Amino acid sequence: MKRNPLVPIVVAAIIAIMLFAGIHSARKNRAGSSPVAGKLQGKEAPDFELQSLDGKNIKLSSFRGKAVLLNFWATWCGPCKIEMPWFVELQKEYGPQGFQIVGVAMDDSSTEEITKFVQQMGVNYPILLGKEEVGQNYGGVGVLPTTFFIDRDGKMVAREFGLQSRSVFVDHIKEALNNGQPVQAQK
Repeated sequence: MKRNPLVPIVVAAIIAIMLFAGIHSARKNRAGSSPVAGKLQGKEAPDFELQSLDGKNIKLSSFRGKAVLLNFWATWCGPCKIEMPWFVELQKEYGPQGFQIVGVAMDDSSTEEITKFVQQMGVNYPILLGKEEVGQNYGGVGVLPTTFFIDRDGKMVAREFGLQSRSVFVDHIKEALNNGQPVQAQK
């Protein structure tokens, strides 16, 4: 049986067109998805109170005056595992400027399993045990990771779905740090 030599060329052309269309679509969506969609952009971030891994109840509003990166993630999420070392570095780099990362674990693992995972990843920021209700207040977090950037006044600056480049996070962090009033020094 003889194969037609045009078949591989046609298949390669179709694949190239699909890749081009996919990349173009992703760039278009990326440009449109960076700001927080619809009703949340520029509005106050929905407040919540969740339990931390060490059993303390923490409210998002307790970080007012700091720029916040709010990251919804799960232990089973591959892209989350890629982001976490970046977040550790970003917390070290921007923390002294009034920046705080807050992680919200959105999986069914036990507190012990999440704690072990967080320790293995060397996480240096608070991890809270998530609830569906909190995710819904942020428009749903059907994609993990989902990351929100909140300025010093508690207003939403941007949102990112899925794994993004480190530079995208840095740009949003800088934007959040430059908006709102910083925490006043305690006397």
